[in-house]
Amino acid sequence: MAVCRRLQVLVVVVAVAVLWLVAGVFASDGDSDPIYIACVEQCEKTGCVESICFQHCKLTSDGKSASDPWYLQEPLYIKWKKWDCLSGCRYQCMLVREEEREKTGATPVKYHGKWPLQRAFGIEEPVAVAFAALNLAVQFHGWVSFFILVNYKLPLSSTRRTYYEYTGLWHIYGTLMMNFLFWSAVYHSRDVEMTERLHYSSAVAILGYSLIVAILRAFSLRREAARVMVAAPVIAFVTTHILYLNCYQFDYGLNVKVCVAMAVVQLLVWVVWASVSNHPSRSKIWFVAIGKGLIIFFLIYDFPPFWGFLDAHAVSHAIAIPVSYIWWGFIHDDSEYRTSALLKKTK
Repeated sequence: MAVCRRLQVLVVVVAVAVLWLVAGVFASDGDSDPIYIACVEQCEKTGCVESICFQHCKLTSDGKSASDPWYLQEPLYIKWKKWDCLSGCRYQCMLVREEEREKTGATPVKYHGKWPLQRAFGIEEPVAVAFAALNLAVQFHGWVSFFILVNYKLPLSSTRRTYYEYTGLWHIYGTLMMNFLFWSAVYHSRDVEMTERLHYSSAVAILGYSLIVAILRAFSLRREAARVMVAAPVIAFVTTHILYLNCYQFDYGLNVKVCVAMAVVQLLVWVVWASVSNHPSRSKIWFVAIGKGLIIFFLIYDFPPFWGFLDAHAVSHAIAIPVSYIWWGFIHDDSEYRTSALLKKTK
């Protein structure tokens, strides 16, 4: 009965998430506001928005300043971040327009598909970057401690290999997850075409691989043939989707649906397995499932930022930090559990 209740609750949560995905939460686009458009056009001509002026709005065709010597031009890190005249004008006009809207009691709107977030030290989304970096540190700690556990603390076979059958899979998982968090931090630091593609491509890759690992572990698939039969179609689908996004059309809506679908499926696999398994650490699966459910919800329910910094993506990265810690705790426990079981069989 307890298992049935848990599954019913999970189905309700997943149904709500899917409804949010289909319906979406849309805000009117601020970039279609005539006042905002006029502000950007005027800024590109004059290089200034009220008392704030942008040096890179007075450039010749070769990218050099029309009035200043080379040593007064923008620093290299500004050029690397591609802070050009248009991006500077858009950002400052957005802040001015939102300040005007706030005085009239209007709610924030999106500009060019993004909420009006304030920058800090040249970083577009400083809170999201900080949480992504902290999550990266947690992932690195979990992966390194797992490596030490299986190779130096747990018994090894006569061939100096680990007894735990999923060691290699979790090493690849840790590498892909850290790769995703690195590009996530870079993307939230500066959203350009290259960082956007790397961020979403790495997200698709880790979600697809996580689905493979979930199926292999839940069904205790140890033979290479069975693993290939599971992994091959998922890898083919993920590869095709990444190539579609990068080489044909970057369809953001389609990518969100694909990512949420893979996340929900792997979540269901783990929850069903935890419901029927007698694993001593199955309770951690439930905590992780709740946390990942919240992450999916906040990624879909994209609310306006609080205080100009804290948006739904930042909240999802914050939730992911304890989820990552608990998840690696389960992986550690699972390696100890499986190693102990296999050692008993050999004896």
